[in-house]
Amino acid sequence: MIGRRSFLAGAAGTATVAAVPWARAADAGDAALRAVLDGLAKLDSPAAKLKKLAGIDTHDLSPGALLDLEAAREGLAIDARIAAILPFGRLGRSPYSVTPSTGAWREPAAPDAADRIAADSTAVRNEAAAGIILPRDVLDRAVAGLAKAAAGATGGVALALAEQGRLLASLAPRAGDPGVGRLPHGSEYFDLLIDRQFGGRDATAIHRRVMAKAREITAEADELLARSGYTGRTTGERFRAAFRDPRFLYADGEDGRNRAVADMNRRLRRVRPQLPRLFESLPPECANVAVRRMTPVEEAAKKGGYRVLPSRDGAPGSYFVDLSDIRRRPDWSLASVVHHELLPGHMVQLPLDVRANAHAIRSEYTAGFAEGWAIYAEELMVRQGAFAGDDRALLGFLHWMLFRLGRSIIDTGVHSERWSVWEARETLERMQGEPAFFATFDQDIQRVCLEPGARVGEALAWLALADRCGRGGATGLPRRHRAAIADGRLRLTSLDRRMLRNSRGKSIR
Repeated sequence: MIGRRSFLAGAAGTATVAAVPWARAADAGDAALRAVLDGLAKLDSPAAKLKKLAGIDTHDLSPGALLDLEAAREGLAIDARIAAILPFGRLGRSPYSVTPSTGAWREPAAPDAADRIAADSTAVRNEAAAGIILPRDVLDRAVAGLAKAAAGATGGVALALAEQGRLLASLAPRAGDPGVGRLPHGSEYFDLLIDRQFGGRDATAIHRRVMAKAREITAEADELLARSGYTGRTTGERFRAAFRDPRFLYADGEDGRNRAVADMNRRLRRVRPQLPRLFESLPPECANVAVRRMTPVEEAAKKGGYRVLPSRDGAPGSYFVDLSDIRRRPDWSLASVVHHELLPGHMVQLPLDVRANAHAIRSEYTAGFAEGWAIYAEELMVRQGAFAGDDRALLGFLHWMLFRLGRSIIDTGVHSERWSVWEARETLERMQGEPAFFATFDQDIQRVCLEPGARVGEALAWLALADRCGRGGATGLPRRHRAAIADGRLRLTSLDRRMLRNSRGKSIR
């Protein structure tokens, strides 16, 4: 294991690589597999792509290449089934070809825009014939967006946009409630979408499990809120009171924003020395990260927070935190962000993804993993005592957990339990009270309606990592973390295989 001194030297900006590499160089077997995976793009169906992967010998593949193959085989089998039961919309993502945020209408300046918009209109007609029509409020937003786009276009593009707007408007009387569960084969389709994200099916069972976790977190939050003197009829109302407590709000100016960044970096400095006992042979660039202010132009434009990953050549990584509306970000709400966005969250896992050089097809079928790891990292630090004696920081952690659980609950609620938009919003109001800084409740609900299963996939990855990595004593934690993230993101079945081999003292291959 890399020593603490050399580990922290990496945090200071050296390019020293850990003695035990976290990603093996490709050999002939890996190169041959990558060529096959690259060639799948030429095939026109998931079933044909899956057939191409039959019979590939896995014995000479590196651990990372094996993960590529496992993800491709599982994901393509899921897509083949989706194509068989609901061959509409964007395969594996949404049953709708045109939404307020997707479709050729969003790129009216493209050279072939008129033809692509017309093709989308044909797809919308086919979807409508199968009973697949956008929910009314989302449909109205799409019609309004198309009208605005048509007003700014000319020629054939303007005609195609206007025609698509009329087509969608004509479907308004048939628009129904949100949720893919109401569609033909809808329940199976939703289960497949969940499985595609990371692994795991049975939306009803998942809904029960996540609801139980939310009740556990809510009880802890209610106790802490009461101890802190916040009152209200629901957890959400008490959180709203906490968010408006002037004692914990930063000043709306340069001093306040600089202080927020300094507070986050102080917490980051406290976690950095803990990394060697949590991770086995962690590459040094992972610790070479910091929280930074956005530029004045970015803040004025209300740009969302974003990451710049550290590199192996010594370039530091940064999380640029959004402080444009700083009075909505009490100091206690930012502590958990450090562990989610930086250490040991995204800035540990994502650089390992870069080192792993996973094939794009693996990323396609592990979409929930990266966010799941970052949520797990927040919970890990609580278990490691990072918030011990700090009720305010713990309150922020609990609010973030309810935010993430709420997203998953409304995902299964809308698509499996047949909830209305009103029920979804009421749930978020009651549980969470205050929306996340970067997304309103309405925005979260709209995304859930249009991207079924995405939020469930993130929650399932988090819970799976907590189950697998949390199982066993503290001395084995670095090996379990290595099994989980050493070779890049992975699917549930791959995680379980690697954890089993790790528990038997075998190579994680």
